[in-house]
Formats: sequence, C-alpha cells, structure tokens
Amino acid sequence: MCTLVLAGCGKDKPAAPAVAGGDPKQGQHLIAQYQCAACHQIPEVPGAHGNAGPPLDAFGHNSYIAGGIPNTPGNLIRWLDDPQAMKPGTLMPDVGVSPEEARHMAAYLYSLE
Repeated sequence: MCTLVLAGCGKDKPAAPAVAGGDPKQGQHLIAQYQCAACHQIPEVPGAHGNAGPPLDAFGHNSYIAGGIPNTPGNLIRWLDDPQAMKPGTLMPDVGVSPEEARHMAAYLYSLE
C-alpha cells in the first residue's frame, strides 16, 4: 500500500497550457516594453522586482488569474488585453496591449514554471 502512495510522490507538475500563435521570446520583450515589472516580479525581465502585484515566477502553474478567473489561454489573453472587462475594479491597469501582443505575452507567462 505504501508503495502505491509513494509512487505518486515527486511526479512532475502538469505542463502549462500552450498558446497557439504565441511567441514566448516576443512576449518577454513586450512584458518589458509595457513595464509590467513596475508591479510584478518576473523572471528573466530586467528590473522586474515590483511588489504591487503578485510575483509571476511560476505563472504557468497558477489555477486562477486575479484570484478567480480560470487560468486558460483565452482568459489570459483577454485579461492582458482588457483587465477591467474581465474583473471590473481590478488594480491591474489597461496598458494598451493589443490582442496579438497579449497572445505573445501569454505564451511567455505560460513558459514560467
């Protein structure tokens, strides 16, 4: 019995979702360009030591966006494009990201495991 229980320990986490048409490298550049680091800690983004928003270092494994929106590629793209439409009153500002840019940014965020 113990062997069966222990067999499940140490398993890798499930892979983060992939974003069709998203380029993680371009997303990393856009995250720096839109100064997301002012509010978030983000790996591999220079100067990303903000603490007004949550750290994004393992975002690919988060279950929710903004504490209650299911973390799916479609929801994340919409969130990055227009956070106020997804969660009125959120502190996340609308910084003018286009849906195409949001797709690339989402691909980068899902690469953070």
